[in-house]
Amino acid sequence: MIIIPARLDSSRFPKKLLAPINGIPMIIATARNAQKVDDVVVACDSSELLGICEAHKIKAVLTSTQHTSGTDRCAEAVKILGLKADEIIINVQGDEPFLETAVIALLKEKMQSRGFQNAPFMGTCAKIIEKTQIHDTNLVKVILDKNSEAIYFSRLPIPYSREGMDNPLLENYPYLGHLGIYGFSAGSLEEFCSLKKSPLEDIEKLEQLRAIYHQKPIFVCIVSSKSIGIDTPQDLQNALKQFKNLA
Repeated sequence: MIIIPARLDSSRFPKKLLAPINGIPMIIATARNAQKVDDVVVACDSSELLGICEAHKIKAVLTSTQHTSGTDRCAEAVKILGLKADEIIINVQGDEPFLETAVIALLKEKMQSRGFQNAPFMGTCAKIIEKTQIHDTNLVKVILDKNSEAIYFSRLPIPYSREGMDNPLLENYPYLGHLGIYGFSAGSLEEFCSLKKSPLEDIEKLEQLRAIYHQKPIFVCIVSSKSIGIDTPQDLQNALKQFKNLA
C-alpha cells in the first residue's frame, strides 16, 4: 500500500499541496500517479485536504495536526486502517507529483523481495545529481556505505571534496540526491515512530536522520529519475516547464 502524508501548511510554499498541476491540486496529481503502482491512501492533517481527496475519489483518512513528520502521520494512518505488521508501506511525499512510477515500483519490489523478518528497516531512493546542484539546500544529499545503506543525509554537499569539483574520484563516486519516497513494513514504521526523536533531524529538518541516529539501516536504491520535489514556487515552475518539454 502507498500512503501519502499530507500537511496543508508549508513555510516555504504556503498550501503547496493545493497548487494546480494540469488543472488539479498537487496532492491529487501525486495520488493519481501513485495509483498506477498500488492502492493509495492520503493521510490528511485537515478536513480541507480530506474533502478535496474525497471530491476527487481518492481514499483518505484524517490524522492528528500534532505530527512533526510525515512518517509519524503515515504510522497513524496504518493504525486507522488496521494494517498487519508485515504489510509493506510505501510513503510517497505529497509534493512528488512527477515521481516516475518505475521508481515507486522498484522500491516496493525491493521491500517485498525478502520476508518480513529479513526486510530492511527502511528503504528509500536516490539519484545521481549534477555538480551544479549540490549546493542547493532544498535538495537533500545522501552518502552510502559498501552495502548501499545510508551513512548520512544532509542539505549541505556531502561528501565534501577537498580537491574541488574536478576531483577524479567523483567520477566513480558521484553526488546522490535523495528522492521523497520511503519503504517500511507496518511493523518497522511503528518502531520508527517509537524511537526517541533525534537532535539531528531537528537540526537538518530531515526525519530520516532519526533512523540513522538510532543505528537503524536504511537501504538506498539508486534510480534514474527526472522528478523534481516541489519545495518552493520556483520548483513548481521549473517542474512544469521540464515536464511540458518532456511531453
